[in-house]
Amino acid sequence: MFGYIRAAKGDLKVKEYDFYKAVYCTLCKTMGREYSILSRFTLSYDFTFLALLNMSIKDGCDAVERKHCVFNPFKKCVFCKNDADIQLPAAAAVILNYYKVLDNINDEKGLKKFGFILAKPFFKAPYKKAAKRYPEIDKIVLQYITEQGIVEREAACLDAAADPTAKVLSQLFMLLSDDDTQKRVLQRLGYCIGRYIYLIDAYCDLEADIKNKSFNPLKARENPKDLISEQLYFCINEACKAYELLDVKKYKDILGNIIYLGLEDTFLKEINK
Repeated sequence: MFGYIRAAKGDLKVKEYDFYKAVYCTLCKTMGREYSILSRFTLSYDFTFLALLNMSIKDGCDAVERKHCVFNPFKKCVFCKNDADIQLPAAAAVILNYYKVLDNINDEKGLKKFGFILAKPFFKAPYKKAAKRYPEIDKIVLQYITEQGIVEREAACLDAAADPTAKVLSQLFMLLSDDDTQKRVLQRLGYCIGRYIYLIDAYCDLEADIKNKSFNPLKARENPKDLISEQLYFCINEACKAYELLDVKKYKDILGNIIYLGLEDTFLKEINK
């Protein structure tokens, strides 16, 4: 997706940061092995959070091991020995990135559009494989793309424009658990984080969207920075409330760092650029 769901690295202990990186590297390895080398380059920390969240609500110990990095054979990285809980986030990343390519083909012009057209075949085969394994994810994402297209064509207000992204994250998060209570909490957490992602991305893209005459619900708003700051703090506070209701079995310190510190740290860096 966009890479806005990141940890506040300076506040993590060394062992916590090492495991956080291990989840990222295992996700990278899984995407490359299961789908394609190219898919590795589309990985973001948003899906690392999804993988870590999936692992945190499951029982058992997640053993790690040191192996050589694919991109740098002279470097050893820490990987999770068992990637069962990383399979779903890996597929979600592949499916979302394919639809992102299709969206860019529709939105971009000139050489950029041509570049995405050339890239499409390289994303299509991995997408088909991921969609076959997880048809429920493909259905969720397709609905999101459809709703987002309607929002943009109708030039919807900020709340309506943020809703499809919020809903797709809420539905993806719900797939992580079979427990009804957990699913409701995950739905709320996903909705708040999805809304956060859309709002911060809309602000970061505002200047480019004005220049390119692309849809952005912030164009007509006065003092968009103040508005976005207020809205983002609301999303973070609501995400914190939802997270506190979640039955987290492990990695509380890492997840807590992302929710309580990382979300605010990221948005302050982004809007103050």
